[in-house]
This record gives sequence, C-alpha cells and structure tokens, in this order.
Amino acid sequence: MSAAATPARRPRPRTLRQALPGLRRLLPHVRPHLHQQRLLVAGGGAAMAIEVAMRLLEPWPMKFVIDGVVGRLGADIAVEDPTNLQQVLVLSCLGLLAVVLLRAVASYLMTICFALAGNRLLTAVRADAFAHLQRLSLSFHDRARTGDLVQRLTADVGRLKEVTVTAALPLAGNVVTLVAMVVVVLVLDWRLALCMLAVFPVFLLTGRRASARIHEVSKTQRRAEGHLATLATETLGSMKVVQAYTLEGQMQDRFASNNLKTLKDGVKAKRLAAGLERSTDVLVGVATALVLFVGAHRVLAGALTPGELVVFITYLKAAFKPLRDLAKYTGRISQAAASAERVVDLLEEEPEVLDPARARSGRRLRGLVELDGVHLGYETGHPVLRGVDLRLLPGERVALVGPSGAGKSTVAGLVLRMRDPDLGAVRIDGWDLRDLTVQDVRAQVAVVLQESLLFATSVRENIAMGAVGGPDEVTEEQVVAAAQVAGAHEFIRDLPQGYDTIVSERGETLSGGQRQRVAIARAVLRDAPVVILDEATTGLDEETEAEVTSALDRLTAGRTTLVITHDLAAARSADRLVWLEAGRVADAGTPDEVLVRRADDIEGALDVTR
Repeated sequence: MSAAATPARRPRPRTLRQALPGLRRLLPHVRPHLHQQRLLVAGGGAAMAIEVAMRLLEPWPMKFVIDGVVGRLGADIAVEDPTNLQQVLVLSCLGLLAVVLLRAVASYLMTICFALAGNRLLTAVRADAFAHLQRLSLSFHDRARTGDLVQRLTADVGRLKEVTVTAALPLAGNVVTLVAMVVVVLVLDWRLALCMLAVFPVFLLTGRRASARIHEVSKTQRRAEGHLATLATETLGSMKVVQAYTLEGQMQDRFASNNLKTLKDGVKAKRLAAGLERSTDVLVGVATALVLFVGAHRVLAGALTPGELVVFITYLKAAFKPLRDLAKYTGRISQAAASAERVVDLLEEEPEVLDPARARSGRRLRGLVELDGVHLGYETGHPVLRGVDLRLLPGERVALVGPSGAGKSTVAGLVLRMRDPDLGAVRIDGWDLRDLTVQDVRAQVAVVLQESLLFATSVRENIAMGAVGGPDEVTEEQVVAAAQVAGAHEFIRDLPQGYDTIVSERGETLSGGQRQRVAIARAVLRDAPVVILDEATTGLDEETEAEVTSALDRLTAGRTTLVITHDLAAARSADRLVWLEAGRVADAGTPDEVLVRRADDIEGALDVTR
C-alpha cells in the first residue's frame, strides 16, 4: 500500500520526542551523500568548538575587572601601584574584545559550513526522491495524489532545509555550550549549580506537553497543505472542464475551505509555540532569581568572589539559551519531523517492478512477443487478465480489440513491463521480461498513445526524448529525419521558431494531429523493434486521421506492432485480430474471419461509422 495514498503503515508519533525518530529515519538517506561534504562538516565542527570555547571565556575578563579593579576600589583597599590596575583593566578589555571577535568569526564560519552542508545534503535527498518517484510502479502513481507528491518534493524538503539552518544548527551549538557550562559551574560551586539545574525537570515536563500538541497540529497542517496542493493541481490541470461546466465557484469554495484549515492550523501551532516560549522565559527568570539570592549569600560568606558570581550569572543566562531556543523552535522542529516522515515514507516505498540480480542488459531484440498464461489483477480477488495466451511474430501487425474493460491496455502495460504478471510470463525473443532490466525492456518498445503528452520545452527536445540514449545523443539531422517520417517536418518548419518553438504544458499550443505527429516522430527516433499503438487515431478528424495513419504506417513498417483500437478500419488493417473479452482471448484469426464470427459483439466494441 502506498504511503502517499493510504494511511501510513506505522503508528504516527504524538510527541516531539516520538517524532525525532522520524528525523533519524532520514539519516540513512542522507549518509550516502555525507562523504562528499566531509570537509564542510569537519570545518563546521572545528568552528563550533572554537565558538563554544569563546563563549566559556567571554565572562572571565569581566571577573578580573570586578575582582581585581572594582572590588579593591570599592573596598577602599590601598592601591600600591595604580599602573597594575590600569594594565589589568586594559588587558581585560582587550581580551574581551578578542574573545568576542573570535567568537563572531567562528560562529559565522560554523553557520556557513553547516548551512552549505545541510542544504547540499537535502538537495541531494530531493534529487533522490524525484528519481525514486520515477522508478515507482504505475500502481503507486494510480493511487497517489499528484499534488501531495509535489508537496513532498518541494515544500517538505524545503522545510527540512530551512529548519537545518534556522533551528538545528543553533540548537546543536547551544547544546554543546550548555554541557560545557554545566561542567564549569559545577566546578565553581556545585550548590549554585544545583539551584540552576532544579528548573530543568519543570521545563521538560512543560515542554513535553506543549510539544505533543504542537507536533500534532503540525502534522495536521502538513496533511492539509498536501490536500490543498492536490486540489490546486487537479483544478489547474482540468481548467477546460472547470470553465466549460462553470465549476469555478465550487472549486473556489473547496479551495477556500482547505486554505482556511491550513490557516487555522498554522495559527494554532504558532500560538502554542509562543506560549511555550513565554513559559520558558518565566522559568529562566525564576532560576536567575534563585541563583542570584543564593549566590549573594555565598559571596557574603566568602565562598565566592563577586566576579565569580557574575561569571556564574552570565553562564546561567547562556546555559538557558538552548531552552529558549528549544521552545522557540519546537514548532519548526515538529513541522520538520512531520516533513521528514513524509519524505522518508516516499523514499521507502518499494517499486513493484524491479531488476533482479539475474537481469541481463544490453540486448537488441527482434520483436517476437509472447504472453504465456498471463494472470493479472490490480486488486486481490479482482483479476483483469485471466490466463491470456498471445503470440506476435517479428514484423507482424496484430490488432487487439474488444469491449471496454476487457484488459487491452493492461496487455500493453505488461509488454512495456509497467507491471509484472501475477502468474504466467511475458517474453520478447524468448527472454522473460523479468530476466531483463526495465530500461532494456522499454528500450525495445515505442509507444504512441491516444493522448500523446508533450513536455513544456522545444519541439526538438520533445522529439529527441525518444532516443534510448537521451536527447544529448541525438543529432539535428536525426531529429529532422524522424519528423519527416512522421509527416511533421512541414508544420514544424512553419512554427514561429521552427524546431526551437517552445510548446506549452502538455503541448496544448499544438493541435491534436500535430501533437500525434510529434509523438510519432519521438517513437521513430526510438527505433524499437516493437511498437504499441494505443488508440493512436481516436478523436481526430477525417483528414488529420489520414495523415496520422500514414505516418503510423511508416513508423510500424517491418516492426512488430500491437494495435489497441476501437476503430473498425484500424482493426481490418492488421495482419491478425485478437478479440479480448473479460480478461481472456475469446477469438483470434484474420480480421475478416474474427469480425464475421463476432458480428453480434461488434456494436458497442468497435466504431463502425467510419
């Protein structure tokens, strides 16, 4: 089952503490890229160590001034050599300035190094997620929501990148500083240290309760944003239908409802995070007052110097900064944890069609296609194909016809290895497709669909995408030659920028016939031994259909061709006709023979009006 389309298989965390494993689940997907950023990580770690050391040193010049200069003057102690006091004062001020400058430089370098490393690592994870999405089987994409997948690739990974820079890095430095300062204050005065540490359990209890609510709201907000992205994607992708049926008001109402939900969840998360921040400020104030009261008595008792008390109070303020930051960033960290879970769920989704260890590659096949006792069902207990046996000889043209839902397109998907059969085998030239790599199988097959989608790039690139080696392996002459075979060269040459003309998304700036001929040119360039035509001429006017049919004839000459059609004329043009019904081969033979035997079934299954 898909994590994108169905409830997750593992229990969802309810607290921030339980959510952190979601972030840890991301580490195995980051680790392969970590080696490339080792210098940045090492540099950031060294800068962090220097920055922490400077934080520890920063209060000490003030101690020397208070104890060595101010304290002696305030106590009316005779100063034998004022020059020494002046030197202490100057050296302390210069030392403080040096410490602050070094700390600023180290903090800057730490932030830059870790930010670059984090952003590069998560950019690589995003690329991995996109590549993984393209490897996932059609069954996954049939169930998944496109808008939600886009949200995972863009917003969720983007949120992780943002939190890495604005929350995780400051917290990492502050936690290291906290540990170091706790050690120092324990050495200075363990009694005062215990006063400071006494508020930690209260903070942990308060933070745990608040973070549970914040994380739950964050998860709800991420899901709502995924629904919102899906609705926007569906509406924009179906704008013709929306406007034709005047659905603008309904779509606007649905969008407004989802949009308002994300707003409410976002405000609620901010309110909870703000409340946690303020409660933390109160706890810090209580701890400071307690330490100041006890520390003053320790100074009066002679156990501490005034300068040491100042160092202690300074450390106290600095040591509690991680608590403030944790409260401040709890909302962001919760959102990042929810985003990490969504990204990892996607990365851990297993493709159903895989290359086994025994897979062979690099073969050029002749085009003998066989389906041997093939059974396939998209859902358990609902078979689509029931023991299909089919054989296409090299260079033979076979029409696959029958009523809608008979399984014709499923057969085409099996030949392309979009899915593997539950039982039986699909072979090309005797090779079981499961013994070949997915890439090699699909390199042997060219496809022209009823709705041939083009990409929002130049006509040249759309054609060149058909090449097995990719667009970079194709010359201008090969592109033009493929377009000429497809009967597309003339109209492409008349476009505003010719082959460099940029088509709109899905190729909507071209007519249906033009899109089909560009798609045919793409198939020509693939030079595959097997061609699948899935309703390739459906929906075209008579003149355009004739042009496209002529181009298809040139494409399929000498190639094994599987024609999936409801068009009687296209069925008659085949060498052999296979009648598929209820997932079984119900009849096969020459087109005329089968059509005579199936005369009663033709109406409703084939278009006989042409």
